[in-house]
Amino acid sequence: MQEEKLNKLYFECIQELENIGINIQNEKIIGTIDIKISARNNKRYGCCKQENPDKKYKVIQKIGHRKIIKYEKFNTHHIEISKWVMQLNDNIIKNTIIHELIHCIPFCNNHGSEFKKYAKYINKKLGYNITTKGNKEADYLASNLEFKEENNYKYKIICQNCGQIIYRKRFNKNLINSYKCGKCGGKLKLT
Repeated sequence: MQEEKLNKLYFECIQELENIGINIQNEKIIGTIDIKISARNNKRYGCCKQENPDKKYKVIQKIGHRKIIKYEKFNTHHIEISKWVMQLNDNIIKNTIIHELIHCIPFCNNHGSEFKKYAKYINKKLGYNITTKGNKEADYLASNLEFKEENNYKYKIICQNCGQIIYRKRFNKNLINSYKCGKCGGKLKLT
């Protein structure tokens, strides 16, 4: 039942994207895409696993003495939508599907400037609210469902600049030293 619903919404998303000039089914440019409901119950909305990189889109990035090889285009994309998302309103599910479809477009396999350019264009033309992060509580409320968040976090991390609170089940000491606040760029502190 849920697989049928997912496939129906997926094809609606493809049609909507085609109507505004984004041909997501062009295998020469995009590659192949399959979609399914995630077997695990994740916190995330969905993910786009990519394989079979196109060697013509290889980028070598130097960081200090290390070289990192990245690919900007892949020929195979596996989209997974979390089970809990399938309970939400159709427009929220479609928002998630389109978010993952954007990741299939060359140069959009992260949340960088190309991804944001496509998201902004789609939001403007189709009225979606595609962002890099979702708001689970707001989406449950919009779907008239009760929101229950697991509160079994062991660690609380606070930004020393803006006060944003981040909860973690596991803690890596490099988190405090290597990362900064996503909102303001401030230093993080474990409480």
